[in-house]
Amino acid sequence: MDHRARQDNQDVYIAQQVRTDQLQQLFRQSVSAVLGSYLAAVMLSWLGWDHLDHTVVTWWVGLLSGATLLRISLFVRYFRSSEAERTPQRWEWQYWCTLALSAAIWGVGALAIMPPNDLLAQAVVMLFAVGMSVSAVSCYSAYRHMTVMSILLVLLPSTLWLLVQPTTLQLGMALAVLVFTSFVVRATHKLSEALEQAYRLTHEMERAHSISTYAAQTDELTGLKNRRAFFEHAQQLFTYCQHRHMPLCAVMLDMDHFKHINDTHGHQVGDEVLRQIGHVISRSFRAADIHGRLGGEEFAVLLPDTTLEQAQGIAKQLLDAIAALRPAPGLHITASLGVAEACEVGQDLHKLINNADKALYRAKDQGRNRVVVAEPA
Repeated sequence: MDHRARQDNQDVYIAQQVRTDQLQQLFRQSVSAVLGSYLAAVMLSWLGWDHLDHTVVTWWVGLLSGATLLRISLFVRYFRSSEAERTPQRWEWQYWCTLALSAAIWGVGALAIMPPNDLLAQAVVMLFAVGMSVSAVSCYSAYRHMTVMSILLVLLPSTLWLLVQPTTLQLGMALAVLVFTSFVVRATHKLSEALEQAYRLTHEMERAHSISTYAAQTDELTGLKNRRAFFEHAQQLFTYCQHRHMPLCAVMLDMDHFKHINDTHGHQVGDEVLRQIGHVISRSFRAADIHGRLGGEEFAVLLPDTTLEQAQGIAKQLLDAIAALRPAPGLHITASLGVAEACEVGQDLHKLINNADKALYRAKDQGRNRVVVAEPA
């Protein structure tokens, strides 16, 4: 059930990311379409000025000007908003409304300016309307229903009018537009599905890469960084602290009598001991600290911006937390810890870890279950 719930959550997350990608593409691709739609209407009016009703044309262009300004204001607000605010829930319905208004004005206006007795002018109007529909496919392809809506609003008014006209040429134009529309709607459906699948596949690959990267850097048993990942991050932190003359301490931890635990209680109990140690370490340190399992029952922690006295106190708290664990009935576990501080001159990361490791072995020699600070150089 937990696995199924996690999978469902991943599917919901990816679906949300796909919608966000579609929204971003919609706004990026349709900026030019808004201006293109308006310019197409102006050009059509100019070309047919001698054949069209000037009053109707003026009203049509005026209404399109208002709708264009409304859509431009929507784009401005979207691109000025933060990434967190660019959610489909907030912007999709606004885009739908402004697009429907603009497409309806275009379609009804094309019908309104259509001269009833001029076949050439009618053909020019339909040519521009079809051109608007083609641009809709390229601009709104991520949203199939949005594309279909805009095409129908632009083409249907004039097409239906042509269907009831008396001449064969007008009927032929209408049928040609309907055939074109059917092909475009089918192509739009396939294109939107392909885009959605591409977005989904991209996010699934990103997630798989993230999971594989995490697995390559994580110790499976404890959930801490493995040896390689620990030293990679530790080197970056060491360099950072050295450049800023920031104090840095290392803590080395080794379980006491771990072989005896495995021999007496079994390896499953031994694994549970290590697992609980990992949980304790994960909960005990800051996000800026670097910790990992170096191998077997040995762990390491780097504490930036921490003095030697502070690191010693933190190590003692960790020692008490481990002593309080009960991984199995009647089993009491302890650990030995070594603490060392980085010197500003002539020391590298491995020298720091080595000093903490020497302090750890001194803790073992002194009876275990204790914290020992490295001797000053």
